[in-house]
Amino acid sequence: MRKTLYHKSDRKAIMALLIMALAGLSVVYYSGTDGSTELSRTDIADTLNDTEDTLMFQKRTFHRKTQPYYHVKEHASELFPFDPNTVDSTSLFRLGLQPWQVRNIYKYRARGGVYRRPADFARLYGLTVGQYRRLEPYIRISPDFLPASSLPEAGHSVRDTIWYPAKITPDERIVLNTADTAMLRRVPGIGPVFASMIVAYGERLGGYVSVEQLDEIDDFPQETKQYFVISNPETRRMNLNKLKVLQMCRHPYITFHQAKAIEDYRRLYGPLHSLQDLHLHRDFTPDAISRLEPYVEF
Repeated sequence: MRKTLYHKSDRKAIMALLIMALAGLSVVYYSGTDGSTELSRTDIADTLNDTEDTLMFQKRTFHRKTQPYYHVKEHASELFPFDPNTVDSTSLFRLGLQPWQVRNIYKYRARGGVYRRPADFARLYGLTVGQYRRLEPYIRISPDFLPASSLPEAGHSVRDTIWYPAKITPDERIVLNTADTAMLRRVPGIGPVFASMIVAYGERLGGYVSVEQLDEIDDFPQETKQYFVISNPETRRMNLNKLKVLQMCRHPYITFHQAKAIEDYRRLYGPLHSLQDLHLHRDFTPDAISRLEPYVEF
């Protein structure tokens, strides 16, 4: 059986054109026109041939437009050692990376970015966990891209003497009432935090007169007190006859009730001549008067 060249819909279209052509011929014939306007058999055949060619062109065009693209073969990825700081784009494509991922690597390196360890390569935008695990065993970082601080000096690692100053020996001592934070940090057990707290508390007191005053700092390490000494203490003194209540309360050894008692005494009895003038007040015990004496004047 001969195979049909046209689908059912194509045959219907041809039949419709034939019927329209015959109808046109009939109209011309019965209208009484002369032979000069009558269509010949050759014209009819040409019309049919043009119709067939048009249908064949549309058929070929339809099949060409619906041709799928999934059959395009992609290049298989390869695995080989590479340094993400120096590898070129051709090698990155061979590793299976996409063009936009390769562009991101080049942009990162152009901005001064450096891959210092294999884990840094995992930050590449769009890189999946599976891709990174496949590439990680092949990542090789050149030592030239490591931080310069990692270089050894005379067989020893470089030490930052600003953040990690050399500590004093057990037989050395620090003068507490004149030491700054840099000197205090040389004491074993004293870091930046305690060094700042020691200086700040000394400012509030008006100067240290005893190493035992360090116990008044919260959580102060007791084993470090052996490294401190007091030498010729000079304190900053307050005039209790001139200061107001809030000004006196700024000192660590004067509470609000004590400052109020001093103000009341001055209003009732006049200026103070010594702290013993307040010894009858319950807030001024002998211990309170003793530790406050180095810091007051009248």
